[in-house]
Amino acid sequence: MSHEHHSAEPAPRPAPPMEALSGPMRFQVVGRLDMEKPSAAGKRRKRVPWLSLVLLCAIAMGCLLANFIAPGNANAMDLTAPARAPSPQYPFGTDMMGRNIFAMIWHGGRVSLSIGLLATVISTGIAVLYGTVSGTGPVWLDTLMMRATEIFLSVPSLLIVVFLQAIMGSSNAVSIAIVLGATSWPTIAKVVRTEVRQLRSSEYVIASKCMGGRFMHVLLQHFAPNFLSSIMFMVVMNVRGAIASESTLSFMGLGLPLDIVSWGSMLSNADRALLTGAWWMILIPGIFLVTTLVCMTNIGNALRREANRGERNL
Repeated sequence: MSHEHHSAEPAPRPAPPMEALSGPMRFQVVGRLDMEKPSAAGKRRKRVPWLSLVLLCAIAMGCLLANFIAPGNANAMDLTAPARAPSPQYPFGTDMMGRNIFAMIWHGGRVSLSIGLLATVISTGIAVLYGTVSGTGPVWLDTLMMRATEIFLSVPSLLIVVFLQAIMGSSNAVSIAIVLGATSWPTIAKVVRTEVRQLRSSEYVIASKCMGGRFMHVLLQHFAPNFLSSIMFMVVMNVRGAIASESTLSFMGLGLPLDIVSWGSMLSNADRALLTGAWWMILIPGIFLVTTLVCMTNIGNALRREANRGERNL
């Protein structure tokens, strides 16, 4: 009896039960997909304006140590050496009244920087309080305060400064700082108001108010740490703006009197210096003033870039 050989066919697999189909799906890793990593050149490095920081610190330290660098009275006159060019005896020369410009640079820089810092402290304090009240107040109060701010910004700041200075009468470093601080707060106040309106509904702010936290406690403990980075570059720019405004007022004859030395009051004699060819009376104070303003601008721009980068990473 012959046996026929048939090719063996595999038996069909049984269908999986419905419970297995309805369960969670599992996947098996069969390979590795290598993702391209961003190159080091593609990453945005933090750019720190080291040159501006070093120059600004050097100028500030020189002004703070003015009594050691150039001891004596910066207003002391040497009537035998008026408008003398730079020499070993007078490294930066003398002005029309025989005053040593080297001593005037450092003592006058201390006055200019003090005016800028004091004006910025005043303007920042007003802006923080004004912006926080506007941001936490009802809608009608917020609208009223913002409309008042826009009206204030629409008036030229120099006109307001001259008006307030005329009201205060005699000008000195403190009065000019107060006037400049009282006219340079609206821009910071608008930023503070925007930040506070975003933070006022946060859980920790509501919890602090429910626990009896007062306005200043909530401002200092919860609001200020969050919006400080957003306004820091504006604070630096306000210092720069106050120094530039003081120099402008002194150049126009509306700033400090001649017996108070500042970089602006030194530049107020530019017209007579040009007529007599005394270039050092304009160039040297101008270099110190422009260098300080440019350094502050670079530092402020770096702080602004850092704040914008932090907002994009949120």
